[in-house]
Amino acid sequence: MTINFIVIGKLKEDYLKNACAEYIKRLSRYCTFELHELDECRLSDNPSEKEISSALKKESENIKKYVKGMIIPMCIEGKQLTSVKFSEKISSAGVNGFSTVTFIIGSSFGLAPEIKSMGSFKLSMSEMTFPHQLARVMLLEQIYRAFQISEGGKYHK
Repeated sequence: MTINFIVIGKLKEDYLKNACAEYIKRLSRYCTFELHELDECRLSDNPSEKEISSALKKESENIKKYVKGMIIPMCIEGKQLTSVKFSEKISSAGVNGFSTVTFIIGSSFGLAPEIKSMGSFKLSMSEMTFPHQLARVMLLEQIYRAFQISEGGKYHK
């Protein structure tokens, strides 16, 4: 299986880069990992709805270049899952004919509606708001946990 990450923005802090690198290393035992870090559109300090919409549209054009397989956009209106249910969702990709699961993390203004509608499933990590950079680490950890659950590993306990 391939886990395909499409993210808007780059990690800035070393501790977040190190955490992501650790989980990517752990995931190499279970899957191929692809990362596509795309540039965030720069906006004014107090952007209008039109400016935000235009930026999301431009970001969506870049995102579409890397989308494949089962698509899971990360968005606040998505469904929240337990770790076990999340593991089942990833495992179901192969059963449903997908060799790739693509996760999409948008910018601070989210994702364009057209990207959200491409998803076979929309996922929310929480009703709380997290920095996008931290959300990337949290999602990687949950994907690693999902593979551990699937194989009955001890990490999940």
